[in-house]
Amino acid sequence: MESPHGASVGAEDFGLKGPRGWAFRHVGFSAPPGSLVGIEGPSGSGRTCLLLALTGRMRATEGSARVGGLELPRKAAPVRRIAALGPVPGVSELDPAFTVAEHLRERALLQGRYGASLRSLLRPRAERRATARARIDAALEAAGLDTAALPKAERTSVRDLERIEALRLSVALALIGTPRLLALDDADLKLSPAERADAWALLRSVAEAGTTVLAVCSEAPEGVRVVRTSPAAEDALTKSAAEDAPTAPTTEEETADAFAETGRA
Repeated sequence: MESPHGASVGAEDFGLKGPRGWAFRHVGFSAPPGSLVGIEGPSGSGRTCLLLALTGRMRATEGSARVGGLELPRKAAPVRRIAALGPVPGVSELDPAFTVAEHLRERALLQGRYGASLRSLLRPRAERRATARARIDAALEAAGLDTAALPKAERTSVRDLERIEALRLSVALALIGTPRLLALDDADLKLSPAERADAWALLRSVAEAGTTVLAVCSEAPEGVRVVRTSPAAEDALTKSAAEDAPTAPTTEEETADAFAETGRA
């Protein structure tokens, strides 16, 4: 039975072929609501494309997947409504010129305008502001970001944040919309061992609170459910042929190009 909050995620023979060949193929897994799933694989193996396909942002070309009981790619629009993106290069990045407060206010405003019911939009302005602030405070607490400890509190620019602080801010922004699925790219990129442990502790706490988490990473820690995009052992016989085929996107620009050319579902 589906959780009232977290979304189950699963795929069967899931694949996406872009203008440069297969981004990923033969992906299969199943994760219940509230799971923490690490998407592992070498650079260029389609990890980011898989993340975007599972959140309804890219249209798969082979197999099927289900998120919260919604079938992909047919139900991509409803999936996008229950899934939120954390940091994904070229797709959902923090603006380094913005302050923390500006990012938070913008996301709360968008959530209040496009993610709220008509009745809530008709409430008094002061009440709507209080509701938005409550959402922000709850998201910051869930992401473990203490804005008072930042150099200029909420007036701190994103460019002045440490990598782990920027990650926490991105997660907080995603959680403002109370998604059932949180997806983020490069969860452990450029982090020290201590910061990497903090990042995974954060994602684990989000999952334990009920939100399903998908995180692209180089190596997931013990206890995390792992989905791999690297070639499976049984595909070894076709490896040499694959090496002669067009390669999948390997850079941020190429991933963004594939995102645009494949099209939103």
